[in-house]
Parts: sequence; C-alpha cells; structure tokens
Amino acid sequence: MTKKLLTIREMCDAFDVTPRTLRFYEAKELLFPVREGQKRLFTKRDRARLKLILRGKRFGFSLEDIRQLLDLYHMGDGQEAQLSKTYVLAEQHLAEMEAQKAELEEAIGELKEQMAWGAKKLVELAKSKTAAA
Repeated sequence: MTKKLLTIREMCDAFDVTPRTLRFYEAKELLFPVREGQKRLFTKRDRARLKLILRGKRFGFSLEDIRQLLDLYHMGDGQEAQLSKTYVLAEQHLAEMEAQKAELEEAIGELKEQMAWGAKKLVELAKSKTAAA
C-alpha cells in the first residue's frame, strides 16, 4: 500500500471491507476520499483513519466516539488530547467488556448445569422405559 491513492476496490481488498462500508463511513464524515468524477480515491490519511475506525469498532467504540477521537488528531498538542481521550474511553470499554465476560461465564456455567441435569434425566427416563418393557 505504498501508492498515493487507492480506488474503492483496492481499499476494500486491503481492509477486507465492502464498498458499502466505505461509502457509509464517507457519509458519516469519517473518511474523505478524493473525487475524480464518479471515482473515489482514498489517500494515505483515509487509510490510516479506516484502520483506526475498524480497530475502534472491534473494541466496541461507537462511531461517534471514533469520530471525536479522530477529530482530536489535529489539535496541535502532539496527540496528547487524542491519546488521553482514547485511554479514558478504552478504560470504560474494558470495564464493560469484563463485566459482559463475567456475565457470559456465569450464563455458560448455568447452561452446563442445566444440560448435565437434562442428560441425567434422559438416562433415567431411558432406564425406566427399558425396565418397563
């Protein structure tokens, strides 16, 4: 990806996204491709932004959170504001993810218990049918 501008197809291939995804991010003013007629050409800046968007989405950040973080890049403070805000949001998301993980682990444990009970019941029912026959 050393080319200066990438087409929408090249962006899709490079980041494993659909053209619809890129158009959506453009409509949400997260990406700003150069227009040549009907063609969208993506700059190095767009590629960096898309990488951060996809990472943010994977971590559970909302598009609005991501937009705010991207907008902080040009504050002229050596990215201090952007990094500080990112860290605060990351702490919040990590706490939420850990809480969800704990809830999921509890639900998995309960489901396993219910399945064990059900399996035991099925064996008992099968034995009682065999004994009755």
